[in-house]
Amino acid sequence: MYQEEVVLCGASAYNKKFYLSEDFEGLPQGIQDELKILCVLYTEDVGGTLELVFDEEGNLHFRTDADEGDLLYDEIGSILKIKQIQKEKRELLESLEMYFKVFFLGEDFKED
Repeated sequence: MYQEEVVLCGASAYNKKFYLSEDFEGLPQGIQDELKILCVLYTEDVGGTLELVFDEEGNLHFRTDADEGDLLYDEIGSILKIKQIQKEKRELLESLEMYFKVFFLGEDFKED
């Protein structure tokens, strides 16, 4: 069982890179591509860095950061962009949480 958070993926506007944790390389290529697009577009629009992180209960969180002197980082835009992503990609994000809970935390999947 995981005791700490687990990084799914992330992107940086500073070094123009995308990162997918090797723990999730088993995800279908289409989902990996969608995560890459999501993260890279966020950092291109807002700046800074973005990480998608699972907490110890399997909930997926967006973590953002920016360099202290980054005057181009849009903090308000960041909040709005995350809300937009959460709304538009709700099904993907919920599926990722379910995947993590089943395959990493060993929870049983039961449909309601």
